Amino acid sequence: MPHDFDLLVVGDANPDVVLGPVPDPIEFGQREVLVPTGAIVLGGSGAITARGAARLGLRVAFAGRVGRDHAGAMVRDLLTSSGVACFLRLDDDANTPVTTVLTRGSDRAILTASGTLARTEAADVPAELLAASRHVHASSYFLMPRLAVPELFREARRHGATTSLDTNDDPSGRWDIGAVLAETDVVLPNAAEAIKLTGRATVREAAAALAVDGRLVAVKNGADGALSHDGTDIVECPTVTVSTVDAVGAGDSFNAGFITGLLHDMPPRQRLALAVACGALSTRAAGGTAAQPTLAEALGHLPSYRTDQS
Repeated sequence: MPHDFDLLVVGDANPDVVLGPVPDPIEFGQREVLVPTGAIVLGGSGAITARGAARLGLRVAFAGRVGRDHAGAMVRDLLTSSGVACFLRLDDDANTPVTTVLTRGSDRAILTASGTLARTEAADVPAELLAASRHVHASSYFLMPRLAVPELFREARRHGATTSLDTNDDPSGRWDIGAVLAETDVVLPNAAEAIKLTGRATVREAAAALAVDGRLVAVKNGADGALSHDGTDIVECPTVTVSTVDAVGAGDSFNAGFITGLLHDMPPRQRLALAVACGALSTRAAGGTAAQPTLAEALGHLPSYRTDQS
């Protein structure tokens, strides 16, 4: 049966206030500090991934929860104007999340007022969407404890969909994904997250630990590019050199590229290279979405890669 959507993203959507580069240290005491750039843009790992995938030509739906406020309306407008079908539940009792991102070189500090994230639940995802999507992706797993991602993934897989997870950071420091891992086909952490999720010492060891039971793992490794592991083969890919403004959302654009390659049945090498290109190219402008590439543009910037055995 044909699907209505190539990709359903379940997760976080909010405005990002991106400021920087900020000085070191940041001063309190009511000091006014001027920075060169500032922008209010579409944020949230899930929303950035959804927008990036739509930019790459996928048919994308997004499900989540926002407040009945101006920030929520902004998020909906930015997603729908990018070609993403929005299924956003409006909450009368909590505000849309807001994130402030303070940039400094390739690093950043992230401050989030979680708002509706803690109230987002499985009922916010229409059941018919799970049956109508080829692939379901969840983001910011630790910020939405009521979302019941394992159950959503299980239902999606029952309908034949594949699933992917980007946990993002865990503010609690517990890093427990045991319940969801069994229902996840693709895991998409960055290097630090992979190591924290597994307790292993190196990125390669962490990727191998996650790539069990036929699971596919792709680890974003910043200036060192990325690697993927399918339990047997490791593919490594260097980054793409671009004129970087900031790296906000680069990992989410990587997710969009990797999922697109997966749904286009690209071979492992090209799939990883596409993801790396999408992540790198997205850093050319402030915020996570302004410089996200089209598929043709990303394919024109593929890096080289290498493969070996684990």
